[in-house]
Amino acid sequence: MRPFLPLSLVCAALLALVLTAAPASAQAGAGTSAAGAAMTGRYRNLFKEAGHSDKEIRQKIQRAYAQLFHGAPDSQTVVYYVGKNADGALAYLSDINNRDVRSEGMSYGMMIAVQLNRKKDFDALWNWARTYMYHDDPKHPAYGFFSWSMNVDGTPRSESPAPDGEEYWTMALYFASGRWGDGKGIYGYRAQADRLLSDMKNRAVITGPWKSRPDRTETDGAEFNADSKMVRFTPDMRRPDHTDPSYHLPAFYELWGRWGPVADRAFWAEAARVSRDFFQQATNPRTGLAPDYANFDGSPAAGFRGPAAFGADAIRVAANWSVDWSWWAADPRERELSDRIQAFFEAEGMDTYAGGHTLDGTPRGNVHGVGLTATNAIASLAATDTARARKFVEALWNAPIPSGRYRYYDGMWYLMGLLHCSGEFRVWTPKWAGR
Repeated sequence: MRPFLPLSLVCAALLALVLTAAPASAQAGAGTSAAGAAMTGRYRNLFKEAGHSDKEIRQKIQRAYAQLFHGAPDSQTVVYYVGKNADGALAYLSDINNRDVRSEGMSYGMMIAVQLNRKKDFDALWNWARTYMYHDDPKHPAYGFFSWSMNVDGTPRSESPAPDGEEYWTMALYFASGRWGDGKGIYGYRAQADRLLSDMKNRAVITGPWKSRPDRTETDGAEFNADSKMVRFTPDMRRPDHTDPSYHLPAFYELWGRWGPVADRAFWAEAARVSRDFFQQATNPRTGLAPDYANFDGSPAAGFRGPAAFGADAIRVAANWSVDWSWWAADPRERELSDRIQAFFEAEGMDTYAGGHTLDGTPRGNVHGVGLTATNAIASLAATDTARARKFVEALWNAPIPSGRYRYYDGMWYLMGLLHCSGEFRVWTPKWAGR
C-alpha cells in the first residue's frame, strides 16, 4: 500500500506534520498514528483493543457476510442472484422492507465486497446496476447517473439519481482497480470510476422525460454544487438546492484529489476541506447531532419527512467524520464531534437511546436500531474518551446480525461497522495511483 501525504490546505498540512512528529505517547488514540491510516497503512482494530482475538473477529465478519449476502432468502440475505447476461452473472441487493433496489444499497454492497475480496459478488452487483439502473441515453435528464430506486425485476420506481450511490460506487470501483486490477468493458474499474466522478462534478444540465414515464419531465445537473464545493441532495433542479450531511465523505474526496481525473483533483482536495468545516457548521454544538438535510451554510433544512431532525440519513454523519479522522488525521475537531455525540447517547442510556431526535436532543421515535449502534461504534475511531468509546464498540460486538424485515439498512451498516471497527475497511491503492 502506497502512503499518501495530506492534500488539505497549508494549515491542515502543517498540523499533520506537527502531529506526525509527536512521539507515540503523545498521539491521541491507541493504535493509530497521528498521520492517519491512509498514510501509514496502520488501521486501528477497536475490537482487538477491547480484548477480542483475531480469530473471533475474523469469524464474526465472515458469519455476518455469509448471512447477509448468501443466507436464507426469506429471512437473512439481502443479495439475490438472478441469472446472467453477456457481461456475466447478475445480482441485486434489496431493501427488503420497501421491496426495491436502491443505489445506496448496491454501492454499499460493492464496497463491502471489495473490502472482503469477494470479486464474484462485486461484479454481479455492478453488472445488475449497469444493466438496469444506469442511464446511457444522452437525452435522459439523469444521463451518466443511476436511478436511485428500482423494482427487483429491473423496472424503475424513480429514474432520478441520489448522489450517495454515485459516491460509494466511485470509491468502490477505484478500490477494485487497486485490489484486482482492471478488466474489460464495464469491468474496466478505473475508467468507469473516472467517468462517473467527472460526471458528478461536470455534467451539464439536461432537461428531458423519464423513460418509464414520458409525461414526467425533469431537469438534472451535476451532483456537486460548484460554488459551495458540496454534494447535493439531488441534482434535480426543480427542487431548492441543498445538501445531505450524510453524503459528505471527505475521506473519499482526499483520494479523488489524488486518483481522479487530473483536471478536477484540486476541486476534490478543496471539497474535503469544505466538508470538514461543514461538519462543524451542521452539527448541534451540544448534542453533536446533524440533520437529515441541510443548506450549504450548515443550517438545517426541512425534508420530505417533515421538519429538520436527526433521522435515518443522519445516523451516518458521525461515521463519515470518524473515518476521515482515522484515514487522514487532518482535522482534530472531528475528535471533539465524536466525543460530543457519544456523550449525548451515553447520557440517554446505552440500551435505550432513541433512533431519532430533534437536533437539540429531544427523542423522536423508538429505541435505536443496529444501524445506529454501528455508526456510533465507528465514531470511536475518532473519540478521545477511551472508556466511553469502548462501550459503543462492545455494543456493536454484542449486537445480533440483522435479520427479518429491516435487515437491509441495519445489515449494511452492521457489516460496515464490523469492517471499520476491525481495521478491515481499507484504502486499496491502484498501481497507477499518482499518475
